[in-house]
Amino acid sequence: MNVTIEHLSPCKKLVRVEIDAEATRARADAVLKEFQRKVRLPGFRPGKTPRALLLKTFAQEINAEMKRRITSDAYREAIEQHKLRPITRPEIEETPWELGQPFAFTATVETEADFELPDYRGLPVRRDNRTVTEEDLERALRMLREQKPVFVDLDRPVQPGDFVVVNYTGTCEGKPITDIAPTARGLTEQKNFWLQIQTGSFIPGFTDPLVGASAGESRAVTVTFPDDFVTRELVGKQAVYQVEIVQVKERRIPELDDAFAGSYGAENLEALRAGVRQDLELELKEKQQRQVRDQLVATLLGRVSFELPEALVENETRNVVFDIVKANQERGVAKEAIDERKDEIYSVANNSARERVKAMLLLNRIAEKEGITATSQELTQRVLELAARYQIKPDKLAKQLQERGALPQIQRQIIEAKVLNALELYAKIEDGSG
Repeated sequence: MNVTIEHLSPCKKLVRVEIDAEATRARADAVLKEFQRKVRLPGFRPGKTPRALLLKTFAQEINAEMKRRITSDAYREAIEQHKLRPITRPEIEETPWELGQPFAFTATVETEADFELPDYRGLPVRRDNRTVTEEDLERALRMLREQKPVFVDLDRPVQPGDFVVVNYTGTCEGKPITDIAPTARGLTEQKNFWLQIQTGSFIPGFTDPLVGASAGESRAVTVTFPDDFVTRELVGKQAVYQVEIVQVKERRIPELDDAFAGSYGAENLEALRAGVRQDLELELKEKQQRQVRDQLVATLLGRVSFELPEALVENETRNVVFDIVKANQERGVAKEAIDERKDEIYSVANNSARERVKAMLLLNRIAEKEGITATSQELTQRVLELAARYQIKPDKLAKQLQERGALPQIQRQIIEAKVLNALELYAKIEDGSG
């Protein structure tokens, strides 16, 4: 087999393969034997059908399978022989071929660029040696208290910052709001509706007129729906609401005591404090490790330059774009606003993707040099962890991951984590604060 490589670019190769008649004949013979073993024709026992009859009866199928087998085997050998690292499926172009004749084809494929690994041992890194303080603990406990507030009824007029429970009905242009916006039933009438007296709460201008009102009192409130209001039919229109104050409430955080600790499943306050401190220490340790590893990767990225396979970059760009759009949607950003920034989002995503792909290729190359792999036990353990996290049966999750082709990605994550462990062990770490 004769193989020549044309370098179309650092990451794109044209592989030319020529196979002599003897080699094609051997591969074709193997295919024919398989057909002979599997095919059953009337009057012949399995495996005894004459080859000439097979070739005559299934000429098209046999020829196609021979070409596929020869091409597949030869391409794989060519890739291994020249130590290429394909990223994409090859684009195959064949020349006409007949059984018993030499065979030639070309394969255009995107590959990893060839580059020399920088020295990755002894990388300098600064590690934050800060520890969990009493201030950190008190701040965390305060946040826990704020997550479980109590609302106390007040026997006084409404003040800014209060919470109120109200009943309201609204009209627009003298008729129910649903006549203009049929889907806006909640804007037309509500009973026992909670809202906080603050700027930007609910509809702009709705809460200010309620200041000074007492429970049992009703007030008329006039609002104008803003330009960015979610119900587009109401934008710019004026509405009049009759609002009845049912209750006036103040938000208070609970006392830090044994009873509060029990609401989080702790035996007492001391146990809660110990548990929170342990969580903070674990969180801090993980953060410090991420910082160290981010520094290691950043240093590596700065020590080498090479061309990136555009197929990988584009795929990763799509992933980053998806994450950015999803994060914006979760924050309540309107689709229109996201669409207006699509060029900016793509640019940011592309830059991030290039850095991710470069880091992935570097870490993978280090893994190869260090002989780092992911064992079947490690892969199984990761699937079990994911199954527990998402509360799904491990067998079911494994099947889903297999069907989606996601197992190689999990395998890669395991390998990358092990490489980062190794880099951290090799690193020259200087402890510092901050």
